[in-house]
Amino acid sequence: MNIVIAGAGAVGTHLAKLLSREKQNIVLMDENSDSLSALSSNFDLMTVTASPTSIAGLREVGVGGADLFIAVTPDESRNVTASMLARSLGAQKTVARIDNDEYLKPKNSDFFKKMGVDSLIYPELLAAKEIVASVRMSWIRQWWEFCGGALILLGVKVRQNAEIVDVPFFKLGGPDLPYHVVAIKRGQETLIPRGSDAVHHNDLVYFTTTRKYIPYIRKITGKEDYADVNNIMIMGGSRIAARTAQYVPDYQHVKIIESDLNRCHRLAKVLDSRFMVINGDGRDLGLLMDEGLEHTEAFVALTGSSETNILACLSAKRMGVKKTVAEVENIDYIGMAESLDIGTVINKKLIAASHIYQMMLDADVSNVKCLTFANADVAEFTVKAGSRITHHPVKDLGLPKGTTIGGLIRDGKGVVVMGDTNILPGDHVVVFCQSMMIKDIERFFS
Repeated sequence: MNIVIAGAGAVGTHLAKLLSREKQNIVLMDENSDSLSALSSNFDLMTVTASPTSIAGLREVGVGGADLFIAVTPDESRNVTASMLARSLGAQKTVARIDNDEYLKPKNSDFFKKMGVDSLIYPELLAAKEIVASVRMSWIRQWWEFCGGALILLGVKVRQNAEIVDVPFFKLGGPDLPYHVVAIKRGQETLIPRGSDAVHHNDLVYFTTTRKYIPYIRKITGKEDYADVNNIMIMGGSRIAARTAQYVPDYQHVKIIESDLNRCHRLAKVLDSRFMVINGDGRDLGLLMDEGLEHTEAFVALTGSSETNILACLSAKRMGVKKTVAEVENIDYIGMAESLDIGTVINKKLIAASHIYQMMLDADVSNVKCLTFANADVAEFTVKAGSRITHHPVKDLGLPKGTTIGGLIRDGKGVVVMGDTNILPGDHVVVFCQSMMIKDIERFFS
């Protein structure tokens, strides 16, 4: 594919690096030549110093022949304008980064498409929703729903007390097993497990199951003593923090600690009375203890510093908090955060990349997600009549090594897929694969 990316900030640079590894033809444009200088020599992509809202600049980068135009500058209005211009000049698909959730309302979708903007992404809002999902239960590292919750992905850190530890999968229950282990992160390695594999102590294990069997997953992973999350403390009053607070369920109580007094006043105006905004330094353990850290089930660190967020979560863990979430925007720190066992990690660049990646696929894909720790991806495909995936039972499909089908949704009901399962047209199929392999799977659904 020919892809033009406008904006060499954090999101644009990450996307350019990611997509260039997939041998796509990438042009990264930005008005600031300094932002581009180190990229073209280290990655297989072209950089052009030009404005994304300049018609001459867009023509210079060849936007007329682009299969996909992605505008991810820090300025929302420039992204929308650039996408409109790119479509008018011949780009096949356009994506614009925004920071106004009003634009995302379903009633506005056709309006933007008529303007030439095919898709809108709001990384901060996506990150907030992921945080809310991850703190709904203290024993879960990651929670993701397919088709309104008909099938659920759970990421769980497994300790020695779990009853499934060191037991080969083929001994755990056969075809009647109400879950599927779709991926295991072990140290630096990501496994798509087979029947002879087993879960070990300290593995991060990804399960697919239906809502009915979540208590069963909790039991077999030894997490029954973890408290429900009723009290959440957020360090840092960023836009992600404000959005997170707005999506938290009514039964959860939230305290936000922010050092900037003006930002505290702004937060107090936009949030309702069930949220408490405190002016103070969230690195001050004395302040955290005074504000009830010992009675908090979840601690979320959302300052602008990855290092501060990691250290704050480590401190909260030592003070007895079971569930911690850190925003870690420096991708190089994500592995370190996992090795320190701080809990859930949120990264806007990876979240945005997941949503943009699905626009590159020809098959009918409603969701694509990068599993932050696991170096693996998950995609939800809708099965077309006559597609290759319907020709044989799952065990005879010849799926590439490093991939597995985690489950499917049929007639609104989640189903755990086994080797003898036949996939039918209209099914929503959840596929897991090691990073960068979604294109290899796509041909089974086209």
